[in-house]
Amino acid sequence: IDVYQAWCGPCKAVVNLFRKLKNEFAEDDVLHFAVAEADSIPTLQPFRNKCEPVFLFSVNGKIISIVRGANGPLLSKKI
Repeated sequence: IDVYQAWCGPCKAVVNLFRKLKNEFAEDDVLHFAVAEADSIPTLQPFRNKCEPVFLFSVNGKIISIVRGANGPLLSKKI
């Protein structure tokens, strides 16, 4: 989940990475990407007013990992 601020929008720097990974995992249908505006979702209140991108990884509705910043190699490794 790409958690973003309303004033800046989702992180565009990692779109190509996510597209590549989605193609690699296409047959398994286990990988899903989402974006969430921290300003409009109460659960994401801890991520408000931050300048760096935040990516949450969840399995069965539970957050299992967080990556702060647009670190392509780390995001790829987590996925």
